[in-house]
Order: sequence, then structure tokens, then C-alpha cells
Amino acid sequence: MKGAARRREQARSAVPDPATLAALDPAAALRLLRTGAAGLAPAEAGARLTLYGPNLVASAKRQPVLFAFLAQFARPLPLLLLALAGLDLATGQGFGAAMIVAMVSVSGALGFVQEYRADRAAQALRTLVRTTVRVRRPGPQAGAEAMEVEHPLEELVPGDIVLLAAGDPVPAEVCFIEAIDLFVDQSSLTGESLPVRKQAGALAPGGRAALDLDNIGAMGTHVTSGSACALVFATGAGTGFGRLAGAMGGQRERSDFDRGIASVIALLLRIMLVMAALVLLLNWARKGDFYEALLFAGAVAVGLAPEMLPVIVTANLARGALALSRREVIVKRLAAVQTLGAIDVLCADKTGTLTQDRVVLERHVDIFGRDSERVLDYAYLNSYYQTGLRNLLDTAVLSHVHAHARMRPDLGWRKLGEIPFDFVRRRMSVVLQAPDGKRVVVCKGAVEEITSACRYAEGPDGPVAFDAGHAGALGALAQGLNEQGLRVIAIAWRTLRDDEHALADTALERELVLLGYIAFFDPPKESAAGAIAALGAHGVAVKVLSGDNAAVCAHVCRMVGIDPGTVIDGASVEAMNDAELGRQAVQATVFAKLAPAQKTRVIRCLQGQGRVVGFLGDGVNDGPALKAADVGIAVDTGAEVARESADLILLQKSLVAIDEGVLAGRRVFANIVKYIRMSASSNFGNVLSVLGASVLLPFLPMAPVQVLLNNLLYDCAQTALVTDRVDPDYLACPRRWDIGALRRYVLCFGPISSLFDYATFALLWFGLGAAGAPALFQTGWFVESLLSQTLIVYVIRTGAGHGRANWPSAPLAVASALACGTGLWLPWSPLAPLLGLVPLPAGYWAGLGAVLAGYILLTMVAKSWLLRRAGLG
Repeated sequence: MKGAARRREQARSAVPDPATLAALDPAAALRLLRTGAAGLAPAEAGARLTLYGPNLVASAKRQPVLFAFLAQFARPLPLLLLALAGLDLATGQGFGAAMIVAMVSVSGALGFVQEYRADRAAQALRTLVRTTVRVRRPGPQAGAEAMEVEHPLEELVPGDIVLLAAGDPVPAEVCFIEAIDLFVDQSSLTGESLPVRKQAGALAPGGRAALDLDNIGAMGTHVTSGSACALVFATGAGTGFGRLAGAMGGQRERSDFDRGIASVIALLLRIMLVMAALVLLLNWARKGDFYEALLFAGAVAVGLAPEMLPVIVTANLARGALALSRREVIVKRLAAVQTLGAIDVLCADKTGTLTQDRVVLERHVDIFGRDSERVLDYAYLNSYYQTGLRNLLDTAVLSHVHAHARMRPDLGWRKLGEIPFDFVRRRMSVVLQAPDGKRVVVCKGAVEEITSACRYAEGPDGPVAFDAGHAGALGALAQGLNEQGLRVIAIAWRTLRDDEHALADTALERELVLLGYIAFFDPPKESAAGAIAALGAHGVAVKVLSGDNAAVCAHVCRMVGIDPGTVIDGASVEAMNDAELGRQAVQATVFAKLAPAQKTRVIRCLQGQGRVVGFLGDGVNDGPALKAADVGIAVDTGAEVARESADLILLQKSLVAIDEGVLAGRRVFANIVKYIRMSASSNFGNVLSVLGASVLLPFLPMAPVQVLLNNLLYDCAQTALVTDRVDPDYLACPRRWDIGALRRYVLCFGPISSLFDYATFALLWFGLGAAGAPALFQTGWFVESLLSQTLIVYVIRTGAGHGRANWPSAPLAVASALACGTGLWLPWSPLAPLLGLVPLPAGYWAGLGAVLAGYILLTMVAKSWLLRRAGLG
């Protein structure tokens, strides 16, 4: 396999570069690629396919299934827990080691299954469309004419001859050997707003970039008008597009969730190492048995480590991914579920996100801005008779059937000629014979290009001379329509003289009479305003990053409830340094006329200001922005590079689904944080109790196996937290990791837990005479510790005040009852001798009730104080 890949790389590197081919005439280019005008024979094409490989861009490298599974465990927390399992095993605690390994295995399996399914779903998107291209092949017999065949795009090879027409993608890197009125849209690679003209023939050397060479076409672009015959000279990974896709396969930046969980692990690790070391030293010094002290310190370390955290995290993320799947969202990376809940900025394009990505004819006005049926009639004639590539604008015009009924172009009119659209003139014309026999030219196009060809303007009493005053007023009229969010096209006409016979000559487009304007609108989505309002209510600012002009962007934003404020354009972005752009980006809402690379820069500058950014994109050059964002969101119909770079894939381009995802992410995060806070504070309190008991008691306060069992029962009960309800207030704004808040939480509730542990010690030592009965003492603390930390969950699981707290989920209540019931049963069970547990006397239960009541009341008071002081919750 490596040898084949090396040979393919060598073959691709031997392909001539674009500049070399651009300097050759078509015949010389064919000779250099060892092909002919009739193309490659099928056998030769097959041999070259083996040599060069398929014409596919590099996708993200996928690990073998086994490696992908093992990668789930090559993360900080699983590695830490496995190290603790090794310590348990080395010190003879096989039960504890097996318990930890089981928990880590469950977590890894859950994560692997979810991410594997998402990856399979993303790959399935590629199978929905199989693209073919027209290719020339030699005739079956010598001397026969070349044939045109439909050929799979992925099987193109250097030396193939492809035929392209308007609407076709450029399927590889090609050199144009024939071209007729050819224009190619390169915006996906360059950000250019207009297609560029391409031609055949040798170019003079000039050191220009490949995309600036007039006779070179790049993969990832497409033909907008004209036709061409092109020679393929580079395919797949050997193209510039392929190299860009390959660069997207690198490691993405760590998300806010990844950084946060790493900080939590670091905090817990520091607490665990310090506490375990203190327990070891104090027990060794007090009791003189190093091995027993080491066993107990190991059990304490395991008790401090949140063994169930990987399970809790993965199960919560998987639950969130399932919720998103119901909204037709594929989750490619599980951690993105939580990060989506943390975003406070969502960057998106205007077209297709805020708007319906369809065009309606909104206005048809004369030169005075008054509605004019005559302007519509002439626009209809032009669209009806043109034979070039019809776009959404023509479709919108032709939908006005009353114009058809009025003009009857299929009966009284006859087409005589056509002047196709190109992106130099930016207009197109049809020459028609009217029912009365007059010949007229009807022209439509960009406002500036049409008015520059006009000598007259249509007044109320007929054409009047078109002067500078008219030009200024008409420019203001067009600008006013733009500010209403409309795209403006000018309509002009004139009657031909008897001596004008060249009916496809651009010279006919002169001395025209300006009729007026037709104005189009891409309507906003009905759901956009509501979704934007919902995102705003949930603390997520929507920022529009568009290539459209500022006036149109601002108007559309107003229609969907976004205040555009001061619009920042691409030129302004280019003029700012990163610090200034970051400050402006936080304040601004709309960015217009942006090149693709500028989108990435805006995102990075927002992140530099401490924002968590989501980006919705679907273009080729959106790949870097998708990877730079904390959450990259692509659409299933977008470019493959965009889908590869994204964390989430929308099966429907909708802000509603994103808002639902934000809430799902916050629910996930809420339940993860609940577990971490409760587990860390409870375990910290237990260790404080152990430290004191290690000094005060002549024996261990709890046997190592009892520590591990206590922790197992508690953690098993907490797995049901994935189903728990979340306070509405918690969902109202973005939530991020706050290590300071976690530290305060642990330092507040940990000592409270420890205080009532010491009360239990006093009850056992002085009230029940357990000074000479280690098993009784250990059993009493085992039961109290399990009940107190399990029941206190119902006080601190919600951040709301006690009168507004929501009810826990049924699974959580059942799991807690089972854990507590098991703890109460064990001292009387057949397992009791193995675990070192003994039945408890009747007097213990009264004292335990008082301890638990006091613990709950003090915790409620502390929670209220924290809520008032710091808004914790």
C-alpha cells in the first residue's frame, strides 16, 4: 500500500505546473500530456487511473476501527483512572481495579459507538450524489470521429479531454484548448464576487498565480456561461483544491469543552495527589504499618477520583446527540454538543440562513420610481426569449403569468437574434420582431452597464434625452431600492434601423432607451426572526458574515429582527489590526463584502475577546473558518471540504435547529457539572474526615474495600443524572467551565459534609462505644457516608431557590433509592463478613436521623448564601 501511494505521489509531482501549460499552445499542451484532441483510449485511461489514483480530494484520514476504539481511552481522565486501577492491582485490591476498568470501558464504548455512527452518517452523505462529466474518447475504429461519453468524475486522469458548458463544475485542474464566451466562477477559492473570463491559447510568461491564468481552470470552480473543451492535467490530491482539502485534515484546535474538562481534571488531580499523600503519611506515622497505610491511601485516591466522570460525560453527550438527531443534525464530534451550548456568538451567512435562497420579483418601476407594467412586459420578453443559462432572476420574472397573457410572446412576437450575457458587459439582449413588424432590441443588466449604453430615458410622453441629471436621479433610485434589500436590474430597449442587420452584435447595445428597473428580493425565512429572537433570549448573538453589499445585508437583517448598526465591510476589516478588529467585531453585527479568508480572521478575533464562537458555513473556503470556530456547523448540501471540517452537519439549513442544539448542549453541561460538583465536594469532605480520623483513631475509619464500595454505590446512583431536569434559568445564558466556582463549591460543601462525618464519629465513639469495635465504627460511617452524600444530591442538584426547585427525574429518584437501600441491606447481608460490615444497633438510627437532618438544613443555608453572594448554580 505504501509503495502504491509513493508511486502515485511521484506521478502527481511529475505533472507539469499550470504556468508551464499556460505558456503552450493547445497542440503543444496535448503533446506534453501524451494525448490527442480525441482524448485517451479507454485502456490508457484505465492505466493512468491506476498510476495517478482516483480524482478525489483528500478527506480526513480515518483510523482503523480498532485504533478509533482505543483512541477513546488515550485521554487524560481515562489514563488517570487506569493508572489508579494499576495501583489498586499492585496493592492487591483486585475488586477496586476491576471496578475502575469496567467504568472506563463502558465510557469508552459509549463514546466510540456514538462517534462511529456519526462518522458513518457523514460518509453516507457522499453517496447521495454521483457526478459525471462529458469526456472525449477515440472512435471504435481508426479514423472514426471522437465520441462523447458520460464518465464518472472520480475516474478522470491527466490527459483526458473534458467538455464543459454553463452550470458544469470544473472537474479537475484543466487547460482550456477551446473556449467560447467562457466565464468561470472562482468565488469558492478566491472570494471574487464576479466570474472571470477564460480563453484558449498560449499566454505570455508573467509569473501569475494559477487562478489568474486566463487559460487555466481550477477544481472547485464552475462554469457560469459559455462552453469549453479542456485538457485535464492534474487530478485529486494533485490539484490546488485537493491540497487545500488535505490541509483541512490536520488536528483541529481544542474546543472550549476540551479546555474546560482538562482544567477540571487538573484541579481534581492536584487535590487527589495532595490528599492521598497526607493520608499515607498520617496513617503510617500514627499506626506504623506502611503497607496498610499505602493500601488505604490508594483507596482514598480512587475515592477522590470521579471514576464515573467519563461515563457521565459520554452518556450526557450521547443523549444530547440523540436529541439533535431528532432535529436532523448529525453530530460528528461528541464534545461539540456541549460546546454548542457554550457559544455566545453564532456567525452565519445571510443567503439560505436568514433568507429562503429563492428570488421573487418585488418591484417593476419606471424612471420616476412608479410601478410600471411596461417595464415588466419588456423584462418578460427578454427572459422568455433568451437561450443562455436561466438563473433565479429569470425564473422570478417568468412567474408573472399575467405579463405572458398581456404580451403573448408565443403568438405575435418572433426572435431574430441574441447577444449573450458576459461579465465584462454585464448585460444581455434579445432582438425581436414585434407584431407590428418593427424590430426591437430588449436589453437587461447591471444598472451602471445599462445606463452607460443609454442615450434616452422613457418619459411620460416618450423618450427624452438622457443627461447627467437623469443619471444622478436614477442612481439614487437604484440605491434606494438596494436599501430596501432589493437587487436591482435595469431594462432598456430601442427600435432598430432598417440598415442594422448584424443581429448578434454587441454594437446594437447603444443609444438605448432606459425604461426602468426590476427589483428582486430573497425573502427571509419565516422561522428566521423567531429563531434569532430565541437565540438572543438564550444569550447567543447572531452575526452576519456575508459577501453581499452592505445595503442589502442591513435591510434583510432588519426584517428578521437584527439591528445591523454600523456595517463593517471587507475593506475596513483589511485595514484593521487584530486588536482593533476584535473590539469592533464584538460590537458589530453585520460584516458585508467579506472575502472567505476574512471570515476566519473575524472568528479568531472574536475568540481573542473571550467569546465562544459557532460558525455556519458550506463553501470550499469555509473550511478554515469551520475549524477555527469552537463549533463548526456545515450543511449536508455544502462542499465536501466544509462537511469534513465541521463538528455538526445540518440536514436542513435552519437556525431553529441550532437554537435547539444550544439548549441541548446546556442541558448536557448542566448535568455534567452537577456530577462534578457533587462528587468532588462529597469526596473532598470524605477525605477531610479521613485525615482527622487518621490522627484521632487507632484504626482505619473505613476499610479500603468499604471506601471503594461506598464510592461505587454512590457513583452508580449518579449515572441517572443524565436524565435529570435542568432549571429554566440555567438554560437562559451560555455556560462555560468555571474552575474558580468549582473550587469555591468544593471548599464550601466539602467541609460541611466533613463536619457531620465528625458528628457521626462522635456518635459511634461516645454514644455506641465503638472505640473497641472497629467493624462497628466502620459500618456506621459507611452507612452514614453513603446516605448523606446520596440524599444531599436533592438539595444541591438545582441552582434554584428551595421554593422554585424543579423535581428530579424518576430514574434519578429510583437509582438513589436503590443505592441507599443496598447500603442499608449490606450490614445484614451474606456479603457482610467479606466486606467487614456488622449489623448496627437501634440507637444508631436515631442519632443518624439527627445527623442527616442537620446536614440537610445546613447545606440548604449554605446553598442560599452562595446563590445570594455569587449567583452560583
